[in-house]
Amino acid sequence: MSEDEYARKLDELDRLLNDPDVPMQPARIWSLLAELSQHDVRSEAVPKTLAGGAGLGAGPLNRSAE
Repeated sequence: MSEDEYARKLDELDRLLNDPDVPMQPARIWSLLAELSQHDVRSEAVPKTLAGGAGLGAGPLNRSAE
């Protein structure tokens, strides 16, 4: 999955979870989460921030504990 595709799916997930005008679609939410998690597992470089996801781990990673 390209970085653009990843960003689009992340934006769609954000919209599904946070936009009160969008009806809840649990199956689509789980599907997006599965796709996004597979991308995260395969990525060698972890993005410093997640687009539109301030509450989803945005910010630097603390690697000093490794």
